[in-house]
Amino acid sequence: MKENMKNISVIGLGSMGYGIAQSLIRYGFMVYGQDKNLLQQKKIVEEGGQVGEISYGNLDAVIIVVLNEAQTREIIFGSDGIAAKLNKNTLVMVCTTVSPNFAKEMATLCENKKLLYLDAPISGGSKKSSEGKLSYMISGNKNALDKARPILEATSETVFEFGEVVGAGSAMKAVNQMLAGVHIAAMAEAITFGITQGIEPKRFLEVISKCAGSSWMLENRAPHIIDDDYSPKSSINIWPKDLGIVLDIAKNSNFSAPITSAALQQFIAASGSGLGHEDDAAVAKVYARNAGIELPKHK
Repeated sequence: MKENMKNISVIGLGSMGYGIAQSLIRYGFMVYGQDKNLLQQKKIVEEGGQVGEISYGNLDAVIIVVLNEAQTREIIFGSDGIAAKLNKNTLVMVCTTVSPNFAKEMATLCENKKLLYLDAPISGGSKKSSEGKLSYMISGNKNALDKARPILEATSETVFEFGEVVGAGSAMKAVNQMLAGVHIAAMAEAITFGITQGIEPKRFLEVISKCAGSSWMLENRAPHIIDDDYSPKSSINIWPKDLGIVLDIAKNSNFSAPITSAALQQFIAASGSGLGHEDDAAVAKVYARNAGIELPKHK
């Protein structure tokens, strides 16, 4: 940990933000966790996070890991936004999945406030987050990146740098989310198709995980269906937002993305069926309902 990077606020203590906060605490940072869910704040304090009101003037960095662009904008530039409270050259590191244009806008506004903005989307899931083994897709000016190095060391396994043009990291994250969302929907389609053919889900995973049809998402999410465990490691509601961003970017680039569009419709159907706060593997329930089949039930 460098001497000029000690006090950090992590805003958004969901599965990814909580893991980031845990990793920073292990490295000896003074971490102030913030979340609308006060239970999450209490939990991070119990793990060594700081107690009490935050002195924003003493913060070296703010890491934002929330759901969407609207929340990110409100946190930075809302009526009670942090931009007006932070000292010059404080790092604002945004890990939220946002569009490249949004990242560029936030970077410009932060620069006007003499703040260092880093476009820093993440991947790896809740497990790698808690282990400090995330992958980062970074873009931003050299000063912001240099200041973030101790944070990246504490929380990541791999850092991909995309230069000083803000938004390049978010563009790469959009490509990743395109594949991740499609792969989850494809896994759900395949495992439920297998059930219609008399293939038990456990057998499906045993075979496909050793065959060319496998993917990281299949191997990670299929066990949730097999175990009837839809507690949200990553929720259904994330995907209408993330794939919506992907398709907005595609539209602005005159790029047709029909497979992504089809996957998005399945997540929208799942959310509209009341499954929005369940694990994203619950998209399989849409396929199961339409096919008139039963998914595994916890015994």
